[in-house]
Amino acid sequence: MPFMSPDNSEQMSKQEDFVLRTLEERNIRFVRLWFTDVLGFLKSVAIAPAELQSAFSEGIGFDGSAIEGFARITESDMLAKPDPTSFSILPWRTEAPGAARMFCDITMPDGSPSPSDPRNVLRRTLNKAAEMGYTCYTHPEIEFFLFNEKPEIGKAPVPVDQGGYFDHTPAVVGHDFRRQAITMLEAMGISVEFSHHEGAPGQQEIDLRYADALSTADNIMTFRHVIKEVALEQGFYASFMPKPFTEHPGSGMHTHVSLFKGEENAFYDPSAEFNLSATGRSFIAGLLKHAPEITAITNQWVNSYKRLHGGGEAPAFVNWGPSDRGALVRVPMYKPKKENSTRIEFRSPDSACNPYLAYAVMLAAGLAGVEGKYELTNNSQPDSLPANLDEAIAAMEKSALVRETLGEHVFEFVLRNKRAEWQDYRRQVSAYELDRYLPVL
Repeated sequence: MPFMSPDNSEQMSKQEDFVLRTLEERNIRFVRLWFTDVLGFLKSVAIAPAELQSAFSEGIGFDGSAIEGFARITESDMLAKPDPTSFSILPWRTEAPGAARMFCDITMPDGSPSPSDPRNVLRRTLNKAAEMGYTCYTHPEIEFFLFNEKPEIGKAPVPVDQGGYFDHTPAVVGHDFRRQAITMLEAMGISVEFSHHEGAPGQQEIDLRYADALSTADNIMTFRHVIKEVALEQGFYASFMPKPFTEHPGSGMHTHVSLFKGEENAFYDPSAEFNLSATGRSFIAGLLKHAPEITAITNQWVNSYKRLHGGGEAPAFVNWGPSDRGALVRVPMYKPKKENSTRIEFRSPDSACNPYLAYAVMLAAGLAGVEGKYELTNNSQPDSLPANLDEAIAAMEKSALVRETLGEHVFEFVLRNKRAEWQDYRRQVSAYELDRYLPVL
């Protein structure tokens, strides 16, 4: 059965009725409709509950040419159609009247899915997986930094503490922050598995529970917004910048992935090495083969490459292994009688990526390996991941897989945008150059 889309009318109708009843019962007077642009920035429009019925059936019109990567001026009319399955009350809007949010699918005026909608890009990949008989589940480990205040241009950011990995002391404020953030996330129906202080000063990690890949991407967007809301409320500033400090590790978003066929984990084979099935091995082989060409999507910012090639267990090479925490793909240890937990961990994405596009290309690469029965080989002489955004763009530009997965419109926009970012970056005179050369030359 294909991955559920907004056209599964009977189920969607029941969800719509539930949303409308809840709005009335909970005195919700503001409904925020969320979606993301191609770069992964959250967009929002608020409507009154009275407008929601028509929004479900017809959508809310907006100018797509004003949204990054969505449309040219000549094709600017677009519709945002709320997905009732993503409905959640906003727990930080506690004063009456309340507020809620839903994610939207973006369509063209004729009702067809917009080719520029990142949510639709991921849904297309999941539909392909469904046609192959698979459901894709993901579980992200999201890292980020807490600073004492919003950093000023030209000044080094100041972390909220000097804690390290798993630290829990009175001087470390992160545990109180994480407790409030997790309370809000769970109030929105987002389950959290673990949380702890990470290795760098002020660095936190919160891991979300397994969910289907589309729900996970929605949850990541919600997560980033909640983290920033809680930080502001507590007088801090949260950032998902991949590597804000030269001397400390950056923030990744290691993602655990598994494929299921019905109730059975397609990655599990009790007789195989690491209990990893032929399907799982081919999925890893697909990730490894296509890793360089998808890196411009999973690591889309100039700063992303300071993390990848800056040490601290970040993956710099195209390799895999059962225990190497610096590997690009890790196979977590199998636990007896936990067949459904068999999975692989893809370690290159950072927490500042667009999760819809990142998961789309990541899953497409793995599925290409499964479909093509790629052979998984040993890491004799692993290749390096792109060293900078320029190399990543060059690898992506030649990729038929990324072009097909993103669609022509998104593919071309990302290339244009990233080329412009790289050109802007390379012409800057950095603090390093001024500090090193100005006094002596």
